[in-house]
Amino acid sequence: MASLTVGLGARRIEKHQKSFSLFFYRAVRDLKPVWMLEDMRTMETFYQEEDASLRIYTPSEALLYAIVHDHQAYAQYLLRRYRDEALAKPGERFCCCTSSSPHLAMAVRYDRRYILGLILQETHRMASMSPHTDRRGCFATDDGSTPLHLACELLRPQAVIMLLGNGASPHDQDPNGLTPLDVILEKLRDSKVMNGGERRQCLDNLLMFMPKVRFKLKGALDREPERWSKVLGKEMYKYLTGKSPAPLVLTAMQTVLKQLSPATFPDSLNDLPIPPSLKPMGLPVHGGRQDTKECDSMTKLLLL
Repeated sequence: MASLTVGLGARRIEKHQKSFSLFFYRAVRDLKPVWMLEDMRTMETFYQEEDASLRIYTPSEALLYAIVHDHQAYAQYLLRRYRDEALAKPGERFCCCTSSSPHLAMAVRYDRRYILGLILQETHRMASMSPHTDRRGCFATDDGSTPLHLACELLRPQAVIMLLGNGASPHDQDPNGLTPLDVILEKLRDSKVMNGGERRQCLDNLLMFMPKVRFKLKGALDREPERWSKVLGKEMYKYLTGKSPAPLVLTAMQTVLKQLSPATFPDSLNDLPIPPSLKPMGLPVHGGRQDTKECDSMTKLLLL
């Protein structure tokens, strides 16, 4: 009889936790105020006595929901208020996240440009976060690929710029030995549109951060010159295959971009006194559905 009572109590607790989790999820989705979300997130639930101190969601898990639903004010609050905790690896309930730091990848996947910028800015502020601030480790995932690979796969030229400008290496390889440049070349090869759209923007953005071009598909380009000349254009084809030097404009931009500090990117790029046509295409503009100044004021009030 006692065991039956315990079993019924455990099921009630589990049901309560699930319903409360759904309530929190919907609140983030509906862009409820930050103070309300924090009250919900930190509310103790009816765990067993030894687990009474556990919370519904960690800051890291809450940040993932904020990214999914583009709750910019909440994402900013979590990053500023909790710092290390917000970018820590989430708990077991998010076991589907293969990355040791999935927030960057999640922001890229859902195309959350403003929140992506917040995460990258915060990693530069946090000297104690060595696993995140390392120029390579910041972008590495457990499966060997990187958010930059993902940005190229999903054709996100804005994310490509943000990641490269903040220190991501364009030469990192995935488990198949492919670099982000290889990913974009495959996209261009399979495209029915010649030299167009976001595929070409991603390619151009990558090359501005690649003074030395190294990629796996170079042999394929050499074997099919006619096909790839049509895909890339003759000048770009010759450059990628080493048959001609980089265009002067590209060389100049590569030199300029090397001087920009990742800690101030992309503002430092926006402030360059050069024509906008010479800057990498697809450069994101801060803001979006929620105004940047509004997010800043909300965060300052909540941190008081």
